[in-house]
Amino acid sequence: MTALIDDYPVLVEPPEADGRFLAGAPAAWDLSTLIMDIQARGMHVEVEMERRSGGAGPTDSGMMWIEGFPVTVPTGNDVAATSPYTLRGEDEGYGVYRGEVRLASARAERRPRFYDLKTADGVPYEAIALLHLDSFASTVVQTCTYWNTSDQCTFCGIGVSLSSGRTIVKKTPEMLAEVSVAAVELDGAVDATLTTGSSKGVDRGARYVARCGQAVKEASGLPVQVQFEPPAKLDIINEVGDMGVDSVGIHIETFDPDVLARVAPGKARIGMDAYFAAWERAVDVFGYGQVSTYVILGMGEDPDLTLEGVQRAVDIGVYPFVVPLKPVAGSLMEHWPSPPRAYVEPIYRRVQAYMALKGMHSGIAKAGCARCQACSGLQSLESSSTAVPLTLTVRP
Repeated sequence: MTALIDDYPVLVEPPEADGRFLAGAPAAWDLSTLIMDIQARGMHVEVEMERRSGGAGPTDSGMMWIEGFPVTVPTGNDVAATSPYTLRGEDEGYGVYRGEVRLASARAERRPRFYDLKTADGVPYEAIALLHLDSFASTVVQTCTYWNTSDQCTFCGIGVSLSSGRTIVKKTPEMLAEVSVAAVELDGAVDATLTTGSSKGVDRGARYVARCGQAVKEASGLPVQVQFEPPAKLDIINEVGDMGVDSVGIHIETFDPDVLARVAPGKARIGMDAYFAAWERAVDVFGYGQVSTYVILGMGEDPDLTLEGVQRAVDIGVYPFVVPLKPVAGSLMEHWPSPPRAYVEPIYRRVQAYMALKGMHSGIAKAGCARCQACSGLQSLESSSTAVPLTLTVRP
């Protein structure tokens, strides 16, 4: 008999001793396509797993590996409530299902052990830093000069995290160093990603987040990425490099100037040329592929402008971390819809193809979001092994 996975007809083979099998799914339905669709449509969860709710970062999401690829999946919002996908427990590990059809194996994360510790003066480690799969992560200053002004980035949730009481305003280098050691020893963290809200200073907060990164690296040995806006003086990027961090994220968010002006007016006033100047200096300091920028899809951007900007960034050595919009509850875009797979997949594939031509891939990045990859679908396109039909089974 036949069954449908989305609009793709597949053949169900006769029952065998170890269950029934689906065969004949076209090559268009492969693992990377599945990951993109799950990121767009979310997932029901029937098992215990580590999830984040509210605030900045990969919020309202479950963190897991699907067939070995790191993925953050919406699990606690309206999108997930209508998802056709379910994460179910199995005898060994978990499975991703659509109805009774098993699509892929999965591994979900447990609550990190270091979350249960506190500093000597009683600050919970969990309020200082989090573990995003295997990446130690923290917003070192949980305020931003744009927040609650006409310049506020509409997709951002930095103030939501603070108002929820789940974090503290400012993390010190000493705090972060202490917690990072515990994250390595207790939970196997492999890198550190430190970001900050923007300040009004000439450095836009870069010096402080770099000091925190230096402390983390010296204490734990983790490779570190720090993230900040383009500083008014480019020599500050050299100062950040002198502090020993491994990579930087300087995030434009979109290459469509009209969309940038609408969703991030403060960044738009800095100007795209300033971002490219900062990236060029940062690549000189940190090296090819050690500088990254977020590129958010689904905010009304022109795909052609997106691809032109991505190619220009790649040409100077910047890794474009392309992600679908995941609206943050409490942000100004909380009711904006996530983009469907049909929109993001062609862009992903063209971006990845261009990166492959230029020798850029996720394995280059030493630390940060481009190293982790869980919020993007790019890494799943890098291996030819993902461009094959999934092995599908039906629960007996």
